[in-house]
Amino acid sequence: MKQILNILFEQKRLTKQQAKEVLINIAQEKYNDAQLASFMTVFMIRPITVNELSGFREALKELAIKVDLSDFNTIDIVGTGGDGKNTFNISTLTSFVVAGTGQKVAKHGNYSVSSQSGSSDMLESFGYEFTNNQDTLKRHLEKANICFLHSPKFHPAMKAVGPTRKALKLKTFFNILGPLVNPSSPQNQLLGTFNIEVARLYNYILQNENSNYGIVHALDGYDEISLTSGFKFYTKNTENLIIPEDLGMDRLDQKAIYGGNSVADAAKIFKSIINGKGTKAQNNVVLTNAAFALKTIDNQKSFETAFEQAKDSLLGLKAKQCLDRLVAN
Repeated sequence: MKQILNILFEQKRLTKQQAKEVLINIAQEKYNDAQLASFMTVFMIRPITVNELSGFREALKELAIKVDLSDFNTIDIVGTGGDGKNTFNISTLTSFVVAGTGQKVAKHGNYSVSSQSGSSDMLESFGYEFTNNQDTLKRHLEKANICFLHSPKFHPAMKAVGPTRKALKLKTFFNILGPLVNPSSPQNQLLGTFNIEVARLYNYILQNENSNYGIVHALDGYDEISLTSGFKFYTKNTENLIIPEDLGMDRLDQKAIYGGNSVADAAKIFKSIINGKGTKAQNNVVLTNAAFALKTIDNQKSFETAFEQAKDSLLGLKAKQCLDRLVAN
């Protein structure tokens, strides 16, 4: 690690192979906490490169416990986190709304590091038991249209950096990696990023793959469609700037999508929305994200059609049924 840190402190970049080797060594717990913290801090100070991100990603995917869900045309809906906005669990709610429309969702998530409540915190609070058993996950997809892949169950390599990430309480390059390493390799992905550079990195890397994808970055820093500002939306062949008014939506104040100060606060908001009792602002944010997820799966679908399908799922309590079935099974 000393040699790697010297390279980085000289403001040089790692090759893809060097990045891959470092992450494999991290997984094998070859470095101490101080070295890990120093290494992670470098990528908070300067942007990560395509080669570095690709090398880290390749290592994590190789080391992951993989599951084959290819019998289902799944989508993952996930953000980098680390935007510091402390919203309610928009991507998790969106996942259940999409599942309620009949689509299969393979949601990849983790405990929160830099906000009050991550997707794993939320599902655990509802009594969901994490698993990496392939047959169980397939059963969840069949019965609830959604399965949840709790990252630590599939990425043992991440265990080595958990304490350091928790101690730092800041976004690191592991936030950037998370959405790119779903162990089931879903055919469709709606990914959110906390800055525009990461969105472009994702677009560059994913263009060479066969999956359908949409990448979202809100111009005021959210890693999802927040309706508080315009947002960039990337697909394999397009890059668009979209503003809420383009979608027939009112622009929101940040307070309208605040997630509270604890997991309990976030769970209360989550339950209210999924029970069809959310505010208009809360509902519109979730439904807009769900509509773009549905459009990612089928790019011929209009936003208006996708939004109405999402609305029927949420307000018709189909999303709630998916949550109940997931927790029960």
